[in-house]
Amino acid sequence: MDKSEIIKNIKAHKKQPNLRFELKEKTELFIDRLFYTLFDIDTPVAENLDLLEKEFQHLVDLACWKVDKPCKKVWDNYVVRLPKILEKLNKDAEAIVDCDPASLSIEEVYLAYPGFYAIAIYRLAHELCKDGFPLVPRLMTEYAHSKTGVDINPGAQIGESFFIDHATGVVIGETAIIKDNVKIYQGVTLGALYVAKNLQKTKRHPTIEDNVTIYANATILGGETIIGKNSVIGGNAWITASVPANSTVFHSPEIKIKPISHAL
Repeated sequence: MDKSEIIKNIKAHKKQPNLRFELKEKTELFIDRLFYTLFDIDTPVAENLDLLEKEFQHLVDLACWKVDKPCKKVWDNYVVRLPKILEKLNKDAEAIVDCDPASLSIEEVYLAYPGFYAIAIYRLAHELCKDGFPLVPRLMTEYAHSKTGVDINPGAQIGESFFIDHATGVVIGETAIIKDNVKIYQGVTLGALYVAKNLQKTKRHPTIEDNVTIYANATILGGETIIGKNSVIGGNAWITASVPANSTVFHSPEIKIKPISHAL
């Protein structure tokens, strides 16, 4: 097979007319500028908002394919909500400082905590997701996923003062509902009991009520599963049914220690 035949065959198999990886790259650049605009004290807000609007319009041109569902007003709806998003994120940062004895300053949280970064990108993506502009929000949270190991679907609903400690391996599904003052540790999964395409429009992921703590590697599954307020879920717990308020749930592993006998 000569080069021209190879090229012809490759082109024949490129079947997605809207698949442009430029969209992924431009989304990541947009996120970085947006993050600096909201948090970095030396970044000029007015100037950057103008740049962000232009960058966002380019994302719209790349990602809004259906002419009967125009996306031109998405930025106008989004930008007015940025102050409220920032207010929520500041509460998340304060919750981390208040809960984590290892945090030395709130600046450390903004600069060095992967859990905070993942929450920040989720909140920024979630508002776009609510406006019916799904692909860019998904690319945003996947960018955070690649940097932090935290996978939060932008469709999830998360209340105020949320804290993810250590971060790596956390998975929060699309229809999960997390209320206020919830704290979760690394490896926690809020997932679905079943995976099937016909469940797309149903609530598949659990609800976590106020003031719940979920320790490392706990798995909580199912759309009807509710973890009641003020509950503590221990590490490695596997939960597929609701838990009443003020409960403590823990996993009891069987550990056997076999001493080594030394031959004389």
